[in-house]
Amino acid sequence: RYGEMTVAGKSEDRLVVALYRFVSLEDFEQLKAPLLGVCQQAGLKGTLLLAPEGINGTIAGTRLGIQRCIDWLHADPRFEGLDWKESFHDTDPFHRMKVKLKREIVTMGVDHIDPSVCVGHYANPSQWNALVDDPECLVIDTRNDYEVAIGSFRGAVNPATKNFRDFPQWVRDNLRSDEHKRIAMFCTGGIRCEKSTSLLVSEGFGEVWHLKGGILKYLEEIPESESRWEGECFVFDSRVAVNHRLAKGSFDQCFACRHPITEREKSSVHYQRGVSCPHCYEQLTDDRKARLRERQKQVDLAASRGQRHIGGPPPARQLGERPSQGRIRDNSKSAG
Repeated sequence: RYGEMTVAGKSEDRLVVALYRFVSLEDFEQLKAPLLGVCQQAGLKGTLLLAPEGINGTIAGTRLGIQRCIDWLHADPRFEGLDWKESFHDTDPFHRMKVKLKREIVTMGVDHIDPSVCVGHYANPSQWNALVDDPECLVIDTRNDYEVAIGSFRGAVNPATKNFRDFPQWVRDNLRSDEHKRIAMFCTGGIRCEKSTSLLVSEGFGEVWHLKGGILKYLEEIPESESRWEGECFVFDSRVAVNHRLAKGSFDQCFACRHPITEREKSSVHYQRGVSCPHCYEQLTDDRKARLRERQKQVDLAASRGQRHIGGPPPARQLGERPSQGRIRDNSKSAG
């Protein structure tokens, strides 16, 4: 069945699972403590979000530990249709285990959107290439600009959003139901597209598709020789990005602005590990740089003692001005 654990990795690797389920959870607050307890007892690390609309997050651990968590969720009939994707990493990609309570499991900020009631058509990875190759189909990357910058599907439109909350406004500014007859959207694991397609269907768009399981499921199932994916896929853990084999990619990440950075960017005079990179150097105040340098000093001291410095969470991506909104280009010229 869909979501069955089948990905292989070395026995010492940590299994990383991105999961979500849109379902009404009136008692979501009461689920926090027992869910956290199960995850901690299973030796898992990561973050899970609970909200009235469902569950979302990424966890890592042994296969047995992950299975204990999945089994616990499946014991509740509301989580029977839980969706997840697997990959592997040779170390823990998270520092601790957290379960958080939220208003939404993925924040779009549109109250009337409910993917458990209204969504678009699902396209399995094996069906996706036909949509990408169709010159009459508008393929839209619903992720944010820093994610799109390191990889996307061939010919996909980049809305240039800084935050998923920007997406509804981009739709209002750029899409027309009488002009765009066939639309296909994708994201990392499928969850943002659940809301994106729900938004478009509720706004009267006719044929709306999205990639089931997202980019991660596509990379898992589609051979590189048949792939329409170009580049790497950003992930929200210490791996930063994964390649087509779902192994850790070539990107690092700036702690200050959380932007993916290349080895070439790390050779810039504006790069200082844990402090700044070419994307944020000009926007950081001297005080902020000083605080980041002090934090990095503590990280290095902990490493010299053979310890891991956990500290506080990384800063939010709030640096920089909002980019101009992406405009639709002719998909037929680059679909191939």
